[in-house]
Amino acid sequence: MTRAFHPTQEAFRTTQERVYFQVRDAILRGKFLPGHAITIRGLAAQLNCSPMPVREALRRLTSERALEVSDTRRVTVPTMTPEKLAEICAARVTLECQAAEQALPFVGEEALESLCELDTRVNVALEEKDIEQYVTANLDFHFTLYRLGRPHIILSLIESLWLQTAPLQHLVFQRFGVQELPDRHKDLLVALAKGDADQVRRAIRQDIEEGLGSIPAEELL
Repeated sequence: MTRAFHPTQEAFRTTQERVYFQVRDAILRGKFLPGHAITIRGLAAQLNCSPMPVREALRRLTSERALEVSDTRRVTVPTMTPEKLAEICAARVTLECQAAEQALPFVGEEALESLCELDTRVNVALEEKDIEQYVTANLDFHFTLYRLGRPHIILSLIESLWLQTAPLQHLVFQRFGVQELPDRHKDLLVALAKGDADQVRRAIRQDIEEGLGSIPAEELL
């Protein structure tokens, strides 16, 4: 099965770097589902490269817990347990609230307009039940905000946590559709426009907890 990899805007210095970001981006955007086996040869063919950079990309993504290696050296997308999901949820709330608050002083008129446009894309995707566009627009909305605060360590940690839940969330979307939860993006945009740090943190926390909390228990091990 051919999979579409979304190119990133990074200026890659090496093939190894390009392959890593392309595979990471594919995981974030739900191109691989829990339990999916990943082969070095298959990825190398899709990405038009030798096996070596693919092997290194999979090693890095395994260290970030986005992938796992079994006793037989088989590389797969991890499944999820309730305990692990609860821990990821708590970590995301802490880090993303901090990232959003750090970004708050940099949310000017232009940045707010950009975020509103991205949120419109999220809403359109919801209305059209377009899962791929919803996943992409939601990811772009959050990370556009977080990058405004010029984070370094925090952003990489947040990305690692998103990598661990993105495949499961996309699987749930495919099986049950995208549930229409309370519009916390709207709440967040209002808080950003007011410059209210407490409301920003509240909207981020509710968005994360309600989103991950909507995953049915039967999808967890």
